[in-house]
Parts: sequence; C-alpha cells; structure tokens
Amino acid sequence: MRSAVSAFSLVDETWLLPGVAINLILVLNMLGALVLGLLVGYERSYHGRAAGMRTYGMVCMASCALTVLCIYPQYWLGEHTPAGVDPTRVIQGIVTGIGFLGAGLIMKDGMSISGLTTAASIWASSAIGVLVGVGFYGAAVLLSLISAGLMMWGAKLESRLPSRPAIAIVLRFAPGFVRPHEAKLRQIARERGYVIAGGSFTVSFDQGQLEWRFVAVAVEGQKSARISDMADELTQLEGVVKFQMAHARN
Repeated sequence: MRSAVSAFSLVDETWLLPGVAINLILVLNMLGALVLGLLVGYERSYHGRAAGMRTYGMVCMASCALTVLCIYPQYWLGEHTPAGVDPTRVIQGIVTGIGFLGAGLIMKDGMSISGLTTAASIWASSAIGVLVGVGFYGAAVLLSLISAGLMMWGAKLESRLPSRPAIAIVLRFAPGFVRPHEAKLRQIARERGYVIAGGSFTVSFDQGQLEWRFVAVAVEGQKSARISDMADELTQLEGVVKFQMAHARN
C-alpha cells in the first residue's frame, strides 16, 4: 500500500507545474525543430538526394529533444534524480550506440542509397526512450506520434511537392567498344527532360568492357520522362550491351 501511495505521489509531482510547463516548452521546441528540419530536407529532396524531408525532420526533432531535456535535469523523474548521478553520460552512450546501429541499416548500391529514413527513425526512437526514462512523458508521446506520422505519410507529402527526381544509370558497352558517344547520351537525356549531374560521371574498364556510371537529374520546369521511356532510348545507343536504371533515392 505504501509503495502504491509513493507511485501516485511521483506521478503527481511529475505532471504538476512546473513539470507540465517544461513538457510544453520541450514540445514547442520540438515542433520548431521539426519544421526547420523539414525545410532543409525538402531542399535535398527537391534536388533528388537520398536523405529527404523525413530523415532531416526526425533527426532535427530528436536532436532538439535531447538538447532541451539536458537543460532541465532538476525536473527529471519529478525531482527524484539520485544525488551524485550524471544521467547525461548515460544519454550520450545511448545516442552514440544507437547511431552505430542505424549506420548498419544504410545500404549503398552503386549511386542509390537506401535505409536512411529507417536509420533516422531508430535514432529518434532512442530519443523517445530517453524522454520516457527521465519522466518527460508528454514530449515522448508527441515525438512518437510525429515520428510515426512522418514514416507513414511523409513520403506522400514529398511526392506532392515540386521536385527534381534523379535516376542512377549504369551502361556497359560491348567488348572492344572504346569510343561511346557522350554527346549523343547527353542529347538523349536532355530530350527526355534530364541533365547529367556534374561530378557524377565515373568510368571503369573491366575484362575488355567499358562501363559508365552517372546520375541524370530532371530539368527544372520540364516534364521528365519515365524510366521506361529512357530505357527505350538507351537500347538504341551504339555499343550498349547492358544497362541498369534506378531512382537515386532512399
């Protein structure tokens, strides 16, 4: 009975002011960080980069939550933090460890990257666990709801916004064919509403076959062709015996 009374007392202290006020401050800061993260992420998404709005939004929001909660250690667990204990070291270890775990989920296949949003969501979940652990329950619930919402509907929001999609292309030429027509390739891309991104061109030579890798980015203000349409043109390109195309996104 006495333990039950102590538990209710702890809940009351946690949710009474200033506990509620601190949760509200944390929530407002998280929302502000989310908006700014989405803004920066949209710029990357617009230019066809792998990390987009969802990734930037979750990382920015979770980082803000961890930063703000460290400013108010006196309110952790309803002012029941044991004396001489520094939980910030524990938080630092958790965030670092989860970062390595998330890195293992990021996969790179040529110029296409996948797993960035999943890695960001795992890192955000560590922030949710820290918030619950220190007693900031309201902020933890909100961070959970927003993160889940971004995972479910963030991609739909990105697809409705103007963007410049990018396509990763790999061309393998016939053995002995060493003079591909780069100008013709750029012309095909331009006619289909794409331009070959500067600095993305890589050339390799293996077992007598030449291979080109590059990224084609949609031209702003023009309607870009579908991958299937681009494929029809590449099949007619002189010397090409094999090609691979994929969206250079996560």
